[in-house]
Amino acid sequence: MENLISLVNKIQRACTALGDYGEESTLPTLWDALPAIAVVGGQSSGKSSVLESVVGKDFLPRGSGIVTRRPLVLQLHKIDEGREDEGREYAEFLHLPRKRFTDFAAVRQEISDETDRETGRSKQISSVPIHLSIYSPNVVNLTLIDLPGLTKVAVEGQPDSIVHDIENMVRSFIEKPNCIILAISPANQDLATSDAIKISREVDPRGERTFGVLTKIDLMDKGTDAVDILEGKSYKLQFPWIGVVNRSQADINKSVDMIAARRREREYFSNSPEYKHLSHRMGSEHLGKMLSKHLETVIKSRIPGLQSLISKTIAELESELSRLGKPIASDAGGKLYMIMEICRCFDQIFKEHLDGIRPGGDKVYNVFDSQLPAALKRLQFDKQLSMENVKKLITEADGYQPHLIAPEQGYRRLIESSIVTIRGPAEAAVDAVHAILKDLVHKSISETLELKQYPSLRVEVTNAACEALDRMKEESRRATVQLVDMETSYLTVEFFRKLPQDIEKGGNPTHSIFDRYNDSYLRRIGTTVLSYVTMVVASLRNSIPKSVVYCQVREAKRSLLDHFFADLGKKETKQLGSLLDEDPAVMQRRTNLAKRLELYRSAQAEIDAVAWSK
Repeated sequence: MENLISLVNKIQRACTALGDYGEESTLPTLWDALPAIAVVGGQSSGKSSVLESVVGKDFLPRGSGIVTRRPLVLQLHKIDEGREDEGREYAEFLHLPRKRFTDFAAVRQEISDETDRETGRSKQISSVPIHLSIYSPNVVNLTLIDLPGLTKVAVEGQPDSIVHDIENMVRSFIEKPNCIILAISPANQDLATSDAIKISREVDPRGERTFGVLTKIDLMDKGTDAVDILEGKSYKLQFPWIGVVNRSQADINKSVDMIAARRREREYFSNSPEYKHLSHRMGSEHLGKMLSKHLETVIKSRIPGLQSLISKTIAELESELSRLGKPIASDAGGKLYMIMEICRCFDQIFKEHLDGIRPGGDKVYNVFDSQLPAALKRLQFDKQLSMENVKKLITEADGYQPHLIAPEQGYRRLIESSIVTIRGPAEAAVDAVHAILKDLVHKSISETLELKQYPSLRVEVTNAACEALDRMKEESRRATVQLVDMETSYLTVEFFRKLPQDIEKGGNPTHSIFDRYNDSYLRRIGTTVLSYVTMVVASLRNSIPKSVVYCQVREAKRSLLDHFFADLGKKETKQLGSLLDEDPAVMQRRTNLAKRLELYRSAQAEIDAVAWSK
């Protein structure tokens, strides 16, 4: 069972190193779930003497007022006395790794100095624990948390709130269901006024987690004793009360050996008529062994709950880290690769929108199926081919020499002036598709989770994609307008070869030139031109979408970020780093979460190993 306490000790130390000691955490803390024994008592209850008796060493700071101003996590490790390299007693602090203290007076000084480092040389308190491990053949495997002594008034140099601050700190430890309370009360004071019993009763009214320790039994008034308390008659707890006799102040001043003090304690209970029948469960040695055994039992019973908490927290940490994204690489190659991968994610999402995997691509088809045909239909060819305009253009095209058979130049002018109006709907189709593609770029940017980490990269990618779309739009505009211009530059001959035949069949070339400009003749020319323009419109309705898709949609899918990638390869490490300008708070959170995840995975492996071994 000893490895259970060692395991909890190791996890507690790791929690403290990560700053995970149950304060202001948005995630469940392993610290809160670990079974622990908290030592609670008033300033004059003899709390420090009890701890030193259990350890068998003088190591705690002493003085007037509040001496313990930070929680002290005291981890006792029993070592093999027979082994030459391990038989010597020593202490280690978590904040001073690889440094062993064999002089326990130096341990006392270091506790004071480390307290001052956190709180300053004031009399303030702090909830950040100090971790002290003591290795000795004379101790049992045990972990105790020494809390600041409860007080009723603030002394000089302390804020007025110190009484409530200490009480709140103590309560925050002992109210946890996994905390075992070691309540220290002096026997020479009325138990009803005991600070330790009062606060313990608040959080553990049935006494199921509380161990009562009675100190200063030897200092009680003559004719009085503590038998009723020790037998559980005055105040009953689930566990038997334990009495201890600590060294007096005179003994401390004379540096009386702890081993001798323990011997005197045993003799006191064995030889006192009042306590002789209770001597087998009295004294600091019995207290240490009993607490060690109980802590082991509690730890064993909590293993399933710990395993469940750890598994759940690992899943939450992994989910949070996934949401925050990968950390930034330190070298130029790593940064470049990271940027390229993020850009590829964005590019893939953009393509998915166009291909119908994500919504938005159907709007492009709507331009060709609805918007373009409607715009072509709105073209007012009847105005362009009105009687007045037909006559005007025909006569202007004839010049000084009226046409002989068919007004070819007039036809050309009428057709060109009509077809050129198709440029408007063609360019509108180009602009509409451009606007859709731009909108899909912004959607894809917002849907690329990796880009949310890096505002500068998000701006650069957005600008690069939009600039590429602008270039594609201009190329598409040129190509699409060229399609319209091609229709004006070369007319379909087969269509017009019908005209002389019609004239031969029904026309009369002997009519005077003035008869050729009558309404019937002009109307026939207008109808012929309208038929030709209608044929051209039908053809362009099919070819304009092909041009737009080829120049814009296809190119956007194929080479949206090509220019950006080309420029990216020329950038220096510093410039690449400026693109990956993640919020420092996010970076720090990722680091903290990664460390915590490492702690939980390590704890999971070790707890599982212990559970299987049992």
